[in-house]
Amino acid sequence: MRKALIGLCGAVAALFAVTTASAQQTLKIGIILPYSGQFADAATQMDNAIKLYVKQHGDSVAGKKLEFIRKDTGGIAPDVAKRLAQELVVRDKVDILAGFLLTPNALAGGDISNEAKKFMVVMNAATSIITTKSPYMVRTSLTTPQVNAALGEWAYKNGIRKSYTMASDYGPGLDAEGAFSGAFKAAGGEIIGQVKMAVANPDFSAYVQRAKDLNPESIYIFVPGGAQPPALGKAMAERGIDPQKIKVLGQGEITDDQALKSMGDQALGIITAFHYDPNHQSAMNKKFVADYNADYKRNPDFFSVGGWDGMHAIYESLKKTNGDTDGEKLIGAVKGMAWESPRGPISIDPETRDIIQTVYIRRVEKVDGKIVNVEFDKVEKVKDPVKAKMKTN
Repeated sequence: MRKALIGLCGAVAALFAVTTASAQQTLKIGIILPYSGQFADAATQMDNAIKLYVKQHGDSVAGKKLEFIRKDTGGIAPDVAKRLAQELVVRDKVDILAGFLLTPNALAGGDISNEAKKFMVVMNAATSIITTKSPYMVRTSLTTPQVNAALGEWAYKNGIRKSYTMASDYGPGLDAEGAFSGAFKAAGGEIIGQVKMAVANPDFSAYVQRAKDLNPESIYIFVPGGAQPPALGKAMAERGIDPQKIKVLGQGEITDDQALKSMGDQALGIITAFHYDPNHQSAMNKKFVADYNADYKRNPDFFSVGGWDGMHAIYESLKKTNGDTDGEKLIGAVKGMAWESPRGPISIDPETRDIIQTVYIRRVEKVDGKIVNVEFDKVEKVKDPVKAKMKTN
């Protein structure tokens, strides 16, 4: 009996040891996105790219099996995002935090990343200050000042002298409009008026009419991606804003696929600056678009490429640390990292942990009967101008 008991205890101990060893070989990634609500489609686009990356690169890195735990914020909900991030760290024992489509949610998640010293990958949220919330945070998407300052400078260099601005009244919108206006005025341009629009506003008719009544030389627009660009496009078409007569400028969301469908020919001539478009003519992007369409029956977008490159940053950082998930080691591994993305060459600024990339200037044109964004100019190796200015002060 005693021998049997000893044997049983030994078997249990051995099983426990195997189970523990197995658990140590699992690496957990917590993804926080607005899977429901008005930004649900944007979250789906990002998550699809995450899944595609894992499918093509395997679900193990540096000898560790990856486990993904997904959490839904339901929209702009910083309190919810903070609670979910805390639950992921404390209860689910995640090693890495990722996702973060929206600025308020990313800022809230940054508090937890900082406190828990967890590596955090922001795959979209674009307000400049986000990466200052935690020294363990990196961003693989864009900053709104990065894109819009480049557009402001480009606009003046290409003959535009006056502009009226329309922007959503929240962090990214304020960042975007401020960057465009600042760069445009610094170059010699004049802002003749501006309006701040409610971020959850579903009807832009009054704002568009006000802009049209002024008959400005140009109109600059910023609204967040998701449901708002198509609604804005519809209002512009209904109110008769003609981009052939009034130059319409903005960040790339205003001419995403859904917005172009809403505007039709009315969109022809709109000029945008952006870091990614599915029509980008590189071999890597053509494959990315084809593979994405094969799995999801639609084009990837800027949310998708942020998720794709976010996964690349996670995989390559883990390879460098040989699977060690210590926050200091992972953030050290990603600083200065450079790679070829579907959007073109990108790198991570070692000082700011933000992305350095090409900003493409695009015009809506009709190609083979389809209305698409066509790249016709670019600004290379663009850094976030807000952080660059902070470093010189």
